[in-house]
Amino acid sequence: MDYENIDVETNVDFFVNKEQYLKDFPKIVFTGMIDEFFDYKLGELEYCSLRFENETLDMENYQGNAVVNYTDAETPYTRIIEHKHFEFGSQAKTIITKEHSKTWEKGDEPYYPVNNDRNNHLYKSYKKLADEQGNVIFGGRLGHYRYYDMHQVIGAALQCVRNELDSYSMKIKEQTRKLATGCSKYCFEVADGS
Repeated sequence: MDYENIDVETNVDFFVNKEQYLKDFPKIVFTGMIDEFFDYKLGELEYCSLRFENETLDMENYQGNAVVNYTDAETPYTRIIEHKHFEFGSQAKTIITKEHSKTWEKGDEPYYPVNNDRNNHLYKSYKKLADEQGNVIFGGRLGHYRYYDMHQVIGAALQCVRNELDSYSMKIKEQTRKLATGCSKYCFEVADGS
């Protein structure tokens, strides 16, 4: 991103400087694990993670599509990605990635929430804490503790922007009203000579 008022930093652990960020910035968009944001003080939510198994195959085509999902219980993986189908070209070999579901453990990448009664109840408690954070916007699968497809997360992000703009607009209107009221009173006093 090339914009003078936006700095992009990568490989930065938010939690190392969390308190400083909360003081320094008027708004933070947090898309990480909501329970981690609050240092797991209400307990740990459960997540699913993934394990990826890459293979180079000595064949031109393995499955004919970029992605094939497997939903049966007998197949040990949930999908196979054949990367060559994302781009045009012709290669003698092909690379596939098998995606395996696994239980999340600290240190793993969390991909999906585990939506059951225990976790949903715990999330509601974290959501109450999140609502008290005036300068933090929680979003995404991990921040909302909700499974989102891409179109849903884009819709949620756009709604978040609308909410922020509406809130900002209301603040501007209120400040303008206060200024106008103060100006009217001041102008009346000046005209009256008091």
